[in-house]
Amino acid sequence: MKKKKSVKREIIEWAVFLGIMGFLFGTGLHTPVFGFIQSLILKTGIIQPAVDEAPVGKADYTFTLIDQDGNRRSFSDFENKVVFMNFWATWCPPCIAEMPDINDLYQSMEKDGIAFVLISLDDDFEKAKIFVKKKGFDFPIYQLASPLPKVYESTAIPTTYILSPEGEVVVSKSGMAKYNTRKFKSFLRALQKSAFAE
Repeated sequence: MKKKKSVKREIIEWAVFLGIMGFLFGTGLHTPVFGFIQSLILKTGIIQPAVDEAPVGKADYTFTLIDQDGNRRSFSDFENKVVFMNFWATWCPPCIAEMPDINDLYQSMEKDGIAFVLISLDDDFEKAKIFVKKKGFDFPIYQLASPLPKVYESTAIPTTYILSPEGEVVVSKSGMAKYNTRKFKSFLRALQKSAFAE
């Protein structure tokens, strides 16, 4: 008798779970809901980028972007700068999860001369612009206007790269992470100082 009850209860639990999942995916609410859950995980600080590893490789500046105002911009404009480059999309829950933290980082480091290049992978760039405006984010966003160099190809989003003023990819992080930390800001400032020390 007990076994029958547990099987029946398990079927009901699965039916409720699948019903909730069907509702979330059917209404399109899965992205903000999963993004919110993942943002709670990020707030714990357990997922952070590694900043003490060897450079990943040479940066490649030979591609073109389109900014929020529709202007074409060569990525070579960012040479000799510390660049925080992030690939994201509005349909990606972990991207949505890390956006508020990235915006806080941008606001606290904008005056340090760090270049923030957030590249939307949405098919419709207008959707990305509306999303950023609605959320009140003020970091600059771009879309690709030419093929991406191999060094930045990734099978996951979000993916973030940090480029040094010397043209090295010094951080490559696939998946979401908490960037607005004292350690990470110190790392970016140290990279920035190295450019002026030469």
